[in-house]
Amino acid sequence: MKKTVALSLVLAAALGVTACSKADEAATDAANATADATSEMANGAAEAADAAGNAADVATDAAANAVDAAANAAGDAAEGAVNAAADAAKNAM
Repeated sequence: MKKTVALSLVLAAALGVTACSKADEAATDAANATADATSEMANGAAEAADAAGNAADVATDAAANAVDAAANAAGDAAEGAVNAAADAAKNAM
């Protein structure tokens, strides 16, 4: 009977160790999956920030081009007005 009890205790201890190592493995797998997901989210956020920066650069360039075009148009219009006034003054003499 003593051998049966001792064998039962050894078997129970072995099963307990196996259960603990399976739980540890599951916890490690969950921690690794969480770390991987966090890393992927961080990479996605960095890519989104880069895309937003690029979009801001494009918008800034477009605004600068619009300002240049408006300035050129105003300059052309002013030059046209000055020339028209000069022509009118010449014709009035």
